[in-house]
Amino acid sequence: MMTSIYLVRHGQTAWNKEEIFRGRTDVPLDETGRRQAELVAEYFKGKEVHRIYSSPLSRAWETANKIAQLQNLNVEPLGEIVDLSFGDWEGHSHKEIKKTDEETYRMWREEPHRVKLPGGESLDDVRKRAMASLEEVIRNHFGENLILVSHRVVNKVLICGILGLDNSHFWQITQDTAAINLIQFKNGKYILSFMNETCHLKPLEKELVKVDF
Repeated sequence: MMTSIYLVRHGQTAWNKEEIFRGRTDVPLDETGRRQAELVAEYFKGKEVHRIYSSPLSRAWETANKIAQLQNLNVEPLGEIVDLSFGDWEGHSHKEIKKTDEETYRMWREEPHRVKLPGGESLDDVRKRAMASLEEVIRNHFGENLILVSHRVVNKVLICGILGLDNSHFWQITQDTAAINLIQFKNGKYILSFMNETCHLKPLEKELVKVDF
């Protein structure tokens, strides 16, 4: 028996576009993000889905709700897949942080697995809580088809985790806004069936900013 987990990144926000660190700051979807969420929902139309879980932040919750409406399901909160806390960096742009916290920023770009963000979390902190949550969801709903709507950082470390890669590989995983990944769990092992799928966003091709942020 196989459990299928569709790991979805939320749609675009204004802060994605402007490259501002979000973290726990509750930034809503922008117009493009809402349209992306509708297209994600269309992707799952006709597919059997048993449960939908979401990070409690509104950008993920709104995305999950769009899916839930077409599935006739309720979204269930999953606090452990909330975004990385960027601490003191939240609300500031890449350019600002590069100037004001040059050394930590350099490490974040070059050795992300070694960084604990000032006033925030490390990738290991995120991985510990997110992997434990994924394992619990699988235990509770073995053999079902599940959707988890989360964030770029969480998705990246979960993918590293299920592949047995350490967090130094963080920047080798791409997660576009509203991307879909499929993780399957069978015979005690994880399988990454596909990653960063964005074919459903084709109608928005001209509007999308392709940036890993």
